[in-house]
Amino acid sequence: MPVNRNALIRYRTIDHCLQNRYKKWTLEDLIDACSDALYEYQGIDTGVSRRTIQADMEMMRSNKLGYEAPIVVVDRKYYTYSDKNYSITNIPLNNHDMQVLGEVAGLLQQFKGFSHFADVNEMVSKLEDKIYTQKTHSAPVIDFEKNDNLKGLEWIEVIRRAIVAKKTMCVTYQSFKARVPNTFCFSGYLLKEYRNRWFVLGQSHAKNAPLLTLALDRIKTIEEHDEEYRENKTINLATYYDDVLGVTKSPNQRDVEVVFWIDDANAPYIITKPIHHTQKLLSEDADGKIFSIRVIMNFELERELLGFGPKIRVLGPRLLVKQIREQLQKTLGRYESQEPRIKNQESRTRSQEPGVKNKEEK
Repeated sequence: MPVNRNALIRYRTIDHCLQNRYKKWTLEDLIDACSDALYEYQGIDTGVSRRTIQADMEMMRSNKLGYEAPIVVVDRKYYTYSDKNYSITNIPLNNHDMQVLGEVAGLLQQFKGFSHFADVNEMVSKLEDKIYTQKTHSAPVIDFEKNDNLKGLEWIEVIRRAIVAKKTMCVTYQSFKARVPNTFCFSGYLLKEYRNRWFVLGQSHAKNAPLLTLALDRIKTIEEHDEEYRENKTINLATYYDDVLGVTKSPNQRDVEVVFWIDDANAPYIITKPIHHTQKLLSEDADGKIFSIRVIMNFELERELLGFGPKIRVLGPRLLVKQIREQLQKTLGRYESQEPRIKNQESRTRSQEPGVKNKEEK
C-alpha cells in the first residue's frame, strides 16, 4: 500500500530510535524524535500526537507494509526491538518499492555524465544493481567496496542531523588508547569517510580544546545537549582535508613536499591511481620514476608509503625519510627476534606429525 512521505519519515525515525539500544525510548521520546524529523525534512512545526505514533507502531508491527517489526514494551514504559538486529531497512523490497526505485533511478540517469553531478554516477550504478538483483533474484553484477562488520554507522544520521540543525551533542567516546570512555559536549561540523571508516570533525566544548576528529566506531553514545552550539569560524570545511592523506591533522600544521622514487614496474600503478591529487611526475629513467606530492605528514601518509615495501624509496623531506627508515628497521627487527609463540601451537603441531597420537586416540 502506498505510504505518504510524512508517515515514511516517522517510520524511519522510529526505526532508527529503536535500533539505538543505548537509550531507553519512552513514547514521549519517540514523539519528540518524530516531531524533530518532520520539522527538519518537511518544515512542519506542529509536531505529532501520541495517537499518531501509537498508530505508526501498530502499522510497523503489522504485515501491511511488510515490516512485521518486533516492537515490544519493557517495564510498561520503554519501547525497543526484541531482535537487536532488526531494522525496517533490512526487509526485502516489495513491488511498490521497486517501482519507486525504478522511477528514482530513471530520474538520476538524466544527470549521469554532467560534471556537476559526477558523484551521482556511483550512486545510480548501486541503485540500478540493487533493482536488478531484486527483480531477477540473482547475484549482484557490481561488487562495491564495503565492510559488513564496520561499527558506528548508526551514528551517521544522528550526527548529520545535529550538524544541520546546529545542535550540541553529548558524546561518550573511547579512543583505542583510553582505558575508560570520556563524555563531553561536542559541536560537529563535517562527516568524513576514509577507507570505509567514518569520522566527524568538530569542536569539543572543553576549555582550550582543539578541533577533534572522532572515529564513529569509537563512539559509545550520543545524546542531544542543550548547551549552545559553537559555530565554526576558523576553518574552510570545503578545503580542510585537501592537503592531507587520511583524516589526521590540526589547523596549524603546514604541508610539505614529499618526494619519492618508484621502480619502473610499479610506476604505472602510481600514475593511474595517484597517492594524492597534488601528485606530480618530476623525472624518470630506465629504473623508475620520481614523484612528488604536497601533504601534511601524518600516520596515514607513513602507512601508505610503507605499504609499497621495496618498490618505493622516500627521498624527502629528511624527517620523513628518518621516520620511514626507523619503521622499516623495527619491522626487520620483528623478523630477526624470536618468533612470538601462539599458545598451544607446539602441541597442535606435534599432534599432526606422523606417529603422534592425540590423548583421545590413546
